[in-house]
Amino acid sequence: MNIANPYSSNCPTRKVLDRVADKWAVLVLGLLIEGPIRFNRLRRAVEGISQKMLSQTLKSLERDGLVSRKAFATVPVTVEYAITPLGQTLAATLDALRVWAETHMEEVTANQQRYDAGAKSDA
Repeated sequence: MNIANPYSSNCPTRKVLDRVADKWAVLVLGLLIEGPIRFNRLRRAVEGISQKMLSQTLKSLERDGLVSRKAFATVPVTVEYAITPLGQTLAATLDALRVWAETHMEEVTANQQRYDAGAKSDA
């Protein structure tokens, strides 16, 4: 087994890191951990995501084996997405990141404001 070096420009680990660093992927996986969800419900739940971006995100997650897609023969076709077992392992890790962000958002915002105020006085 090769040991991955994510600091190397050609390391395949970077592709996985790109996925987990994507805010839309994080948010979608966070919703899917609760159970299968139809496309339009996902679109309504993730405020600010366009239909095109949600579609691209879901296709990428499906390609990576993190999400499965099931189409139902209705008019119009109904599509439902579910998290895979592999996706569940990632979602558990990402949930800790979400909790950290929620816990520390006020501190980060205060630091940003302090930094921005200092940057203006340095100019």
